[in-house]
Amino acid sequence: MTDRAALAALTAEIVACRRCPRLVEWRERVAREKVARFRDETYWGRPVPGFGDPEARILLVGLAPAAHGGNRTGRAFTGDASGDFLFRALHAEGLADRPVSRRADDGLTLFDTYIAAAVRCAPPANKPTPAERDKCAPFLVRELGLLTEVHVLVALGAFGWDAALRALATLGHAVEPRPRFGHGAEVVIGPYTLLGTYHPSQQNTFTGRLTAEMFQAVIGRSKGIVRGSLLPTD
Repeated sequence: MTDRAALAALTAEIVACRRCPRLVEWRERVAREKVARFRDETYWGRPVPGFGDPEARILLVGLAPAAHGGNRTGRAFTGDASGDFLFRALHAEGLADRPVSRRADDGLTLFDTYIAAAVRCAPPANKPTPAERDKCAPFLVRELGLLTEVHVLVALGAFGWDAALRALATLGHAVEPRPRFGHGAEVVIGPYTLLGTYHPSQQNTFTGRLTAEMFQAVIGRSKGIVRGSLLPTD
C-alpha cells in the first residue's frame, strides 16, 4: 500500500523546489506577464507535482508542464489542449471521471492512474537542458518508489520514455540493449511494463501524427495489462 504521507511530503518538496535558476526565472516571469486570454487569472508559477490515484497501477510520464497549462493551473495537463486530448482518452477507458479538466479544483478524479512529469517546471520552448533534467530526475524515482502498486508506465513522448528508463535503472531495473522509443513500443523491465506513445502535444495531434484512436489504443493496452485481460509482451 502506498505511503500517502510520504507521497504528500514529496509533493510539498517538489512544489518548493528552486534547484534550476533558469527554470525558476522562466516559470515566474510567465506567471507575472501571463498571456492576454488568461490575464485575469492568478498563475501557479511553481513546480507542478504528480497527481492521481495513490494506489494507481498505471503511471503516465510526461515531459514538463505547459507554460500556460500546468504552470498556470498548478496541475499537470490541466487547462490546455494536450490535457483535453489526454483526459478524453482516460475517460473513455474508465480511468477518469470526466473528459475535460480546466482547473485544479474542478474535482477531476483519476482511477488506477497517476500522472507525473520528467521535469516539474515549465521550460522555455518546452526544452529543458540535460542538467535540468538530471536535477529533476530524483523526484520521479522517489515517486515511482512510493507508488507501490504501479507496474505499467506509459511514456508520453521520447523524453518521457527516456525519463522512465532512467528511473527504472536507478531502481535497479536496467535493461540492455536500451529499448528504442516509438508509438506503441512495449517492453517488460523487471516487474514493470513500459509502453510508449507520441506525446499528446498540439504539434502531434493537430498534424494527425497522433490520433485519438492511436492514443486511446495505448491507454487501453495499459488498462488491459493491469486488469489482467492482456498479457505484457517481451
